[in-house]
Amino acid sequence: MNIQKQGQGGQEVAVTTQDLQEINRFSRKELTAEEVYVFSVALCDNEVDRDGECFPRETLEELCPLFAGKCGVFDHNWSAKGQSARIFRTEIVEEDTVTKGGDQYVYLKGCAYMVRTADNNGLIAEIEGGIKKEVSVGCSVSNSICSICNEDASLCEHQKGEIYDGQLCYVKLVQAQDAYEFSFVAVPAQPRAGILRHKGYRSLKALCKEYPQIAGELSQLECDAKLGRKYLTDLRGEVVRLGLLAKGMKPTTLKSVTDKLSEDELLEMRDVYEAMANKHYPIVTQFQYAPETISGSQDSEFLI
Repeated sequence: MNIQKQGQGGQEVAVTTQDLQEINRFSRKELTAEEVYVFSVALCDNEVDRDGECFPRETLEELCPLFAGKCGVFDHNWSAKGQSARIFRTEIVEEDTVTKGGDQYVYLKGCAYMVRTADNNGLIAEIEGGIKKEVSVGCSVSNSICSICNEDASLCEHQKGEIYDGQLCYVKLVQAQDAYEFSFVAVPAQPRAGILRHKGYRSLKALCKEYPQIAGELSQLECDAKLGRKYLTDLRGEVVRLGLLAKGMKPTTLKSVTDKLSEDELLEMRDVYEAMANKHYPIVTQFQYAPETISGSQDSEFLI
């Protein structure tokens, strides 16, 4: 049973190193952050839609891995010419709301990318401007189940949208088989599916201006960070000193190595070099004491 369900799409997402690693699984050349435009999409959810149907959470979880790697097109036109984006990551997102069917609201989120070219600059601008916003998914499921009697919806007598003993009748689309694509459309069946909006990046100092009550916390964090940096600088210097005593490496090599190590690694290296340095320069007492038993001839000059 082939299904097309609509949702909503969103604004640009900052590209991370992990994003690039996942994106480059699908590309033939190694793409950089400057070459790609990344955005997130609410593909479909478990809310009862305009068709009186929904994807239960179990079906969304089945669709989740199926949509990874699928492309984005326009109006479900399966033509290579219309390919505009590709999903590189999917996840199930929970929200603290309840659906018409009484379940916790969840949706299938997809992260998609496009290669920045002169041809798609207009599409990127339309996504950013909220013009291209609604999306629809193409997929297939095995069965459609009535929410009232849990039987095949095509065979039972219950009608979608009707109320039976206080319960809304709708169709549950179950047993996902395949996912084909997501498409930019004009009117989605699932009103909440589409491009997700993300707030732009703001620095902590900018947030303090907006929320003065957190300025004290930021100041304390800055002090703690300063002390932490001094501690690491001193620890690296101590490791270099002990390394030179242990005759382990050249000074320039030691400094280059310690600059890249974490605190745990520095502490481990310090202990190793300290033990090696103690072998080269063992600790001795300042005064040497004579044996306890002294013969009479040695101190005879002190006798009266």
